[in-house]
Amino acid sequence: GYQRGFTWLHDPRFITIAQVHGYAIGAGFQLALACDLRVVAEDAWFCMKEPALGLVPDLTGTKPLVDLVGYSRALEICATARQVSAAEAADLGLATAVVPAAELADATDDLVQALLANNAGAVRETTALLVSARVEDLETQRLLERTAQVRRFRALANGG
Repeated sequence: GYQRGFTWLHDPRFITIAQVHGYAIGAGFQLALACDLRVVAEDAWFCMKEPALGLVPDLTGTKPLVDLVGYSRALEICATARQVSAAEAADLGLATAVVPAAELADATDDLVQALLANNAGAVRETTALLVSARVEDLETQRLLERTAQVRRFRALANGG
């Protein structure tokens, strides 16, 4: 049941944004990883603390962590339970943006406005394509892209 609260954030119909200020440890880190984008304050720290407690990360955070930073770095972050600073998170690709804490809300709002500025149907289709690109081979992805583009041309011809 707890995992469902994290997995619905992966629905490609939506783009989800985590806004992180301070510590995101364990479930907080996994919640941030469940989101598509992460805007973090300079004082943010991430830690997968579960192994230090004799537990494992179990809120679907391992897949996005590996997707973002690769297996070796994800293993090192999890197995050592060390804290990752906001600056390192940016370097690793965990953070979409790092800003001063006082600018966190404005930076997140700016990102939301930039996302909303484009055609919603095109953004949804693109999001779904990027999700599928993680698992599909090139030929399948090519077909998915062409099919999506045909849908977009039809939607635009019909006013959407």
